[in-house]
Amino acid sequence: MEPTNVVQKIWNLCNILRGDGITYYQYVSELSYLLFLKIAQENGSEELLPEGYRWADLVEHDEDGLLGFYQEMLTHLGAVAENQVVKAIYAFPTTVFSHSENLKAVINGIAKIEWHEVGKDRFGDVYSGLIAKSMDARSGAGQYFTPSALVGTIVELVRPELGEVIQDPAAGSGGFLVAADNFVRKMESGRKYEKNAPSYQGMEIEKSTRRICLMNTFLHGLDAEIFLGDALTEDAAGLVPADVILANPPFGSKAGSHRALRTDIPYPSTNKQLAFLQHVFLGLKEGGRAAVVVPDNVLFEDGIGKAVRQELMKVCNLHTVLRLPNGIFQGAGVKTNVLFFNKLKKNLNGTEATWFYDLRTNMPSFGKTNALTAHQFEEFKSLYGPDSLGSTERREEGEERRWRCLTRDQIAKRNENLDWIWLRDETGDPKDDLAEPDEIAVAIMGHLRAALDEIEALSEDIEYNAKQREVVE
Repeated sequence: MEPTNVVQKIWNLCNILRGDGITYYQYVSELSYLLFLKIAQENGSEELLPEGYRWADLVEHDEDGLLGFYQEMLTHLGAVAENQVVKAIYAFPTTVFSHSENLKAVINGIAKIEWHEVGKDRFGDVYSGLIAKSMDARSGAGQYFTPSALVGTIVELVRPELGEVIQDPAAGSGGFLVAADNFVRKMESGRKYEKNAPSYQGMEIEKSTRRICLMNTFLHGLDAEIFLGDALTEDAAGLVPADVILANPPFGSKAGSHRALRTDIPYPSTNKQLAFLQHVFLGLKEGGRAAVVVPDNVLFEDGIGKAVRQELMKVCNLHTVLRLPNGIFQGAGVKTNVLFFNKLKKNLNGTEATWFYDLRTNMPSFGKTNALTAHQFEEFKSLYGPDSLGSTERREEGEERRWRCLTRDQIAKRNENLDWIWLRDETGDPKDDLAEPDEIAVAIMGHLRAALDEIEALSEDIEYNAKQREVVE
């Protein structure tokens, strides 16, 4: 049986819960509890689970009192399971079920699937398919996930290798880590992989999302350590220097927490993206490489934003900026870019030139009705070249094309502004083409958020400049 068929069968069970007001995203988190038990039975790893708290015990339990037993099972597994991955998946358990009848129906639905026809090596594909289903913007979870076409492009260009430490400090469902591992496995033989597999680290601040990430990486066979915490605080102490960092940090102006930022961040900021960008270049080994999704404001903000960009280009080679199309992150409604850079040895001079690819101007807005695919990135990948550090020989294509370059001196003359637009937009506002009511609503929210970001950036800029004057005086 194809994994896609299994995904649809499991997804259809969600209809049982919709009457209880359960979101798609909550459903996938709940499935992590149930599917782990079932897959452990199918792949022979039930020894990871204590006796009396396995799939068969759940299936054989009478409907009367089932919900209570299930809640006890989750708590027990999170408290006493000897395997650390199992313990982490069931940590802080909360169930969305409120009726034993619904729980029994979902259990029976999972039990009826011909799991032996899927194959043990495809269980990860099934789970990834369920995560993809939950990306529907109507679920409210779309803003947390990076489209697979973009993830695949980034991984292909950064080219993770055997033996490397690969990190995502805002791991979400683990999409970057799983894609990186799939890339390495395709590039190397199974024997070489087993002898020198990459090690993976991730950090996720939200408990349910971390649970999904743990399940995703486990089912795909990654050697992964997924921390529950905030990479902008002292929680990051568990992260080791990385060869590769791939990240789509959360959007928003405020850090959303009263916890103190790490003291090693050179330019403290309540702007999440500026703080995360600093975390990334601090966390790389010398020679390490990174690709980070950031909103437009990171490219042009003055004050702390300018200082962060200067520091980035001083300690790293910011060799490529990819300007992404509109509509990719539906729930967030912001314009985004990917920064590609590698950390330089201390005796080197920093960024000498940065190449820009504009995939936004004169492009449609992408969303549910116009999905982003790998095809949109083909020209960019060809121009980027095969070298993961961006050192392949590149050529200017002129002001009428999407691929151009600025030297470091030219960037300095632009007041360190990387938000470079040279193409004339001949399509008008791409949001004029939106047809779906929810896409129109998201676009409006995006404009409002952008306005608030600019106001907060101005406030932060004034505060920063005032402090600088105090230091001088």
